[in-house]
Amino acid sequence: MSFFKRIFSSEKKETLDKGLEQSKTSFFSKLTKAVAGKSKVDDEVLDNLEEILVSSDVGVETTLKIIQRIEKRVADDKYLGTDELNRILREEIAALLSETNNGEATEFSIPPNKKPYVIMVVGVNGVGKTTTIGKLANQFTKAGHKVVLGAADTFRAAAIDQLQIWADRVGVPIVKQQMGSDPASVAFDTLQSAVSQNADVVIIDTAGRLHNKINLMNELTKVKRVMQKVVEDAPHDVLLVLDGSTGQNAFEQAKQFTAATEVSALAVTKLDGTAKGGVVIGISDQFQIPVKYIGVGEGINDLQVFNKYEFVDSFFK
Repeated sequence: MSFFKRIFSSEKKETLDKGLEQSKTSFFSKLTKAVAGKSKVDDEVLDNLEEILVSSDVGVETTLKIIQRIEKRVADDKYLGTDELNRILREEIAALLSETNNGEATEFSIPPNKKPYVIMVVGVNGVGKTTTIGKLANQFTKAGHKVVLGAADTFRAAAIDQLQIWADRVGVPIVKQQMGSDPASVAFDTLQSAVSQNADVVIIDTAGRLHNKINLMNELTKVKRVMQKVVEDAPHDVLLVLDGSTGQNAFEQAKQFTAATEVSALAVTKLDGTAKGGVVIGISDQFQIPVKYIGVGEGINDLQVFNKYEFVDSFFK
């Protein structure tokens, strides 16, 4: 079914439209200038489009893929009007996202044979990692799951305190130790507690330092190894949280963390209030890791399950 004909949930879609407003406005103001006075898509229009996509933080490699796809359509159709460019961009970007994000919505699904289901959350300080954990815990709790949080970011006292605030707000138990404690020890205690409480979901926060790749890798490997003493195949997912407003810096963080550990899912936060929404497209394509959640506001319900059709529709509306 074409995403042009899809019916989206109105409240969620309105939040998404509003969250991507700056990205959309910036992109289309550039696109309008690029095609001004042009009736068909030619080399000059494509060159301008390439520049627009790169400056919208889609990334060079992903931009080249999109341009190549459009060039092929220009060659196949012989004549392609600039009035059709918006529709074609929507189709090609949705197709590109489909290659990584299969299906329409990609939230974490909790298999009945995985209990507790363990999610380890990674990402640098300041990207919205702890807030994302709190909002995820809220979603799982509302869905009827029993959730336990683990404060294994012991490098910063503020991280432990912030996670405690979210635990209190959502009404879920938290396992924590003193600042400076061994993160692996916190993760171990969290899983033991979750097993004893018959919890459905465990979300483990980890230290947000990119001090260097080797130390990061060693620390995350140790946390995973210790967790597996309690739950043998933990973690079941590793969620990397990236700040969408940092644009190309988010690409660099994704490189570092995917090199340090097996990242299985992405959450891109702070897309509201930035014109860098194109980063979602580039990161999803370049790392071939599904974007499961996007943050489009401060509210507790503003962490949305990423739906590629809704995203493209809002971006190109």
